[in-house]
Amino acid sequence: MSVVGFDVGFLSCYVAVARAGGIETAANEYSDRSTPACVSFGPRNRSIGAAAKSQMVTNCKNTVQGFKRFHGRAFSDPFVQNLKSSLVYDLSQMPSGTTGIKVMYMEEEKVFSIEQITAMLLTKLKETAESALKKPVADCVISVPCFYTDAERRSVIDAAQIAGLNCLRLMNETTAVALAYGIYKQDLPTPEEKPRTVVFVDIGHSGYQVSVCAFNKGKLKILATAFDPEMGGKDFDERLVKHFCEEFAVKYKLDVKSKPRALVRLYQECEKLKKLMSANSSDLPLNIECFMNDIDVSGKLNRYAFEEMCADVLARVEPPLRSLLEQAHLKKDDIHAVEIVGGSSRMPAIKERINKFFGKEPSTTLNADEAVARGCALQCAILSPAFKVREFSTTDVVPFPISLKWNSAAEDGVSDCEVFPKNHLFWMYSTSEEGKQEKKSDQPPQAKKAKVKTKVLELPIENNPQWQLANDMLNLFVESEGKMIVQDKLEKERNDAKNYVEEYVYEMRDKLHGIFEKFVNDNVLSLKLEDTEVWLYEDGEDQPKQVYIDKLVDLKSLGQPIQDRYTEFEERPKAFDELGRQLQQYMKIVEAYKTKEEQYDHLEEAEVQKVDRMVNDVMIWMNSKMNQQSKQSLAVEPVVKTTEIQAKTRVSPVKKNSMQFSLADIQPKHAHRTHLSKCAIANSVPFRILLRLNGQIHIIMSKCPSCGVFT
Repeated sequence: MSVVGFDVGFLSCYVAVARAGGIETAANEYSDRSTPACVSFGPRNRSIGAAAKSQMVTNCKNTVQGFKRFHGRAFSDPFVQNLKSSLVYDLSQMPSGTTGIKVMYMEEEKVFSIEQITAMLLTKLKETAESALKKPVADCVISVPCFYTDAERRSVIDAAQIAGLNCLRLMNETTAVALAYGIYKQDLPTPEEKPRTVVFVDIGHSGYQVSVCAFNKGKLKILATAFDPEMGGKDFDERLVKHFCEEFAVKYKLDVKSKPRALVRLYQECEKLKKLMSANSSDLPLNIECFMNDIDVSGKLNRYAFEEMCADVLARVEPPLRSLLEQAHLKKDDIHAVEIVGGSSRMPAIKERINKFFGKEPSTTLNADEAVARGCALQCAILSPAFKVREFSTTDVVPFPISLKWNSAAEDGVSDCEVFPKNHLFWMYSTSEEGKQEKKSDQPPQAKKAKVKTKVLELPIENNPQWQLANDMLNLFVESEGKMIVQDKLEKERNDAKNYVEEYVYEMRDKLHGIFEKFVNDNVLSLKLEDTEVWLYEDGEDQPKQVYIDKLVDLKSLGQPIQDRYTEFEERPKAFDELGRQLQQYMKIVEAYKTKEEQYDHLEEAEVQKVDRMVNDVMIWMNSKMNQQSKQSLAVEPVVKTTEIQAKTRVSPVKKNSMQFSLADIQPKHAHRTHLSKCAIANSVPFRILLRLNGQIHIIMSKCPSCGVFT
């Protein structure tokens, strides 16, 4: 069972996985822990993540970002309609009435639902997790803003299903942060003591959430949540963009908003400037080359002027904090610590206002970017029977009151009943010491609501036409995603094949004028490489995969012989040296026998003479080949190849009595006959060391089976 947590943000996403050693944040194919929440559509494939973000300027109309805010919203929703004019890409209405995104994909106009777009992103994050874990991923926990409604949450679950994920739980982002904060704390008060109260502030790109949590040893309980779903880093970006649009209109007579590409570039540069101002209070420049109509633009701003410009946005920091304490019936003195996360929490002006409100410095013990993903992975580990997790329970609350409405004939109208008030406990999981999960609360309100509906209508959900239509649509989305994944894979293979050709052209051309220069006998390959380079940027710009494969094979048929000659030149001297060392070793043994050294007197003269003749023959062969090769041009095939030399060098030990030895094992001690007369097992059959030279076997030495002495 996989244990994975996904933090799908408005701008960036993070993936955390559980291993035996703990929770880790997985890096993507670019070795980056952050993956842009961006999907780009092209004539042949989709690009997702970092590859998509790089196309935001060049393919702005078909590159979508910030789609998280449209989950579960009808196209007619005033919120959606108000945002339409500020988007570079187009929105469209789906058959179900929800919001879709219109793009050009595969040379056709397509409308994708928000669930489909999110599923594409989740598929990319799933690949990142699978690469980190080296196994398939299905089970996961996904984060959502605490202010998400039931419709928005169901939309995210549908997206996970389309991506082939089994979402065990949707987890509020502030609750995930609280879990990541509390589960490792060793100094929490006991269950009998007064809990430690901590406030968590999460200010991201497009949402502001706060929660207050009570911690005791082994458990956490969310007491209340508050939020401003329309406040975040984007508001500060928009103020900067508005400022420079007005400045460039006066200074350069440019209407920036009339050019989508220019507007996207300005947003990117303003985001960079905002981050720089968080670390520097002096005047900072903003420079963009060839911004519009080949005009270079520049401007400057400092932190003080920026904060004045955003005074009304900064004023929105305090109300959710005040609301939070009122809901939880707490005073500022009751708060033990204030932990801040989220990208926009790094802004000094926001930190100052939080500090001023609570009267204490905000804490940054958690990783501001990765805390949510890590909390989700911890929750997934708690739900997993495969992981033993420290005993810990999590209690969350509903952000909105839950009511039931029904037509009442008796009361002549619509009746309603509030089933769950705001901040009502709705979900709690704990882990026992054995690592098994226990559910300790009522069903989630969504499930209870559905249960009541079924009972009243007395209609199985499978027979509900509305449910059947939604289910059919979901299955269609799943099938569509599968086809797009296959198409992306095929296009990647095609591009890879093209890149291999391009890499070979540049690499081989450099080598032909470098290390391979002495091994080239004509300019056929050089001309072929030049022709191929031209072809790649003309007729070869867009060809089937097999065409590139054939082109590479054709080039290698000319380049491989040159490569082989270079390799032979490098390896041949080493092979000759090794052969020479072997021959010298054999010659020493022969010479020792001729001088009647005692340890070799057991060898037979005929065998030694055979070895002597073979050594002489190989020596003559080696000298002849070396002499011929020295006179041979490096640009033609060598007289002798390394494999031939190695064949002469190779001496294979022969198995005898289930033992195996080589010449390197020989350590002469005593003559064999002398040793056997002194050994306790003199009548034992010795192990013999044999050498095979050019297919013939020669007895060199024997090994005593009693004491292991070589003789």
